[in-house]
Amino acid sequence: MIKKRNKKRNPYPLTEVDDLTEVYALSQHICMSAHKARRIIDQIRGHSYKETLMILELMPYRACYPILKLVYSAAANASHNMGFNEASLVICKAEVNEGTTLKKIKPRARGRSYSIKRPTCHITIVLKDIFLYKEYEEYFMGDE
Repeated sequence: MIKKRNKKRNPYPLTEVDDLTEVYALSQHICMSAHKARRIIDQIRGHSYKETLMILELMPYRACYPILKLVYSAAANASHNMGFNEASLVICKAEVNEGTTLKKIKPRARGRSYSIKRPTCHITIVLKDIFLYKEYEEYFMGDE
């Protein structure tokens, strides 16, 4: 006989506020390997928006420029679409996925050919407004 476990549910689920406080930006088909982009993304995950800009501007890697443009775009989405303040934004989720691989053929000696593979990646940055999140937490969780 199989018994079902009764899981305790949170009386105040935070999924409603997550949808209201998160903004994302997505960039696809960036000509760069996912491994090189992940090296940069791991450095900025969890930092505030201003710290992230400083980190990306000072890092000497080629992968920093498209990520910097994407962070700027996510912050612009947050301020224009949702009315968030850029000072209270934090990178809550940043992920890099592999994209399609561009394949070319380079002619070689004696009629042979050599294949050139150009990897691409997709980068997603999610920003969260911690100011609204703290207000929600104080309002609903403050009674306990």
